[in-house]
Amino acid sequence: MNYSTLLFDLDDTLLDFKAAEDHALQELFNTMNTTLTPEIKKYYKTMNRHLWADYEQGKISRQEVTDSRFKKLFANLGKNVDGSQLDQKYRHYLTQGHQLLGNSRRIIADLANKADLYVVTNGVSKTQYKRLEDAKLLPYFKDIFVSEDTGYQKPMPEYFDYVAKRIPHFVAQKALVIGDSLTSDIKGANNAGLDSVWLNPEAKQLLPDVKPTYEVKDLEQLYPILGTSFDEKA
Repeated sequence: MNYSTLLFDLDDTLLDFKAAEDHALQELFNTMNTTLTPEIKKYYKTMNRHLWADYEQGKISRQEVTDSRFKKLFANLGKNVDGSQLDQKYRHYLTQGHQLLGNSRRIIADLANKADLYVVTNGVSKTQYKRLEDAKLLPYFKDIFVSEDTGYQKPMPEYFDYVAKRIPHFVAQKALVIGDSLTSDIKGANNAGLDSVWLNPEAKQLLPDVKPTYEVKDLEQLYPILGTSFDEKA
């Protein structure tokens, strides 16, 4: 194996976050007796993405993201709501979303026999652990590093410093970050001096200041990079 420590992002790398998000939003709007239109969904996703980008850049806290997003959303609809309370409801529905992307479970089960696997994810700890457990992925990972627990977030160098210190016998040259986000996963790997794989199924454009070591369309393309092959018996 060319790499012995594999650091996997979770959302839209192993689990289908878009499907989980759509389900959670629909359920939340059902409880509010409000119609979730495509326009409202688009507004929320754009606004939410900007909030998380501000969090990645250290401009706001995770708590500010989760407390403000639904207050802003429903204010846009002319309703005054308790943003924190609605976020708790939303995250309850979000934990139910654990759809796997492609054959990610089979690949993770196979790779767990060949390398040490870890999860590196921004987000809310309780939500991420529950989704990993329900997706039956949890047993394959040596440890889970959620930004809420570490006090830092991707792409901060301090986040990856925290991770490295807690992985036994960590060797940077043998570690590989695998994720779908250029601004979080790949930029974080760049900041930490780690090799990275950008999962890019939609053929998005590279950003000028972010450089993945490798680029793949699906997780099966990891195998040539790792210098191994898929074991059908896994």
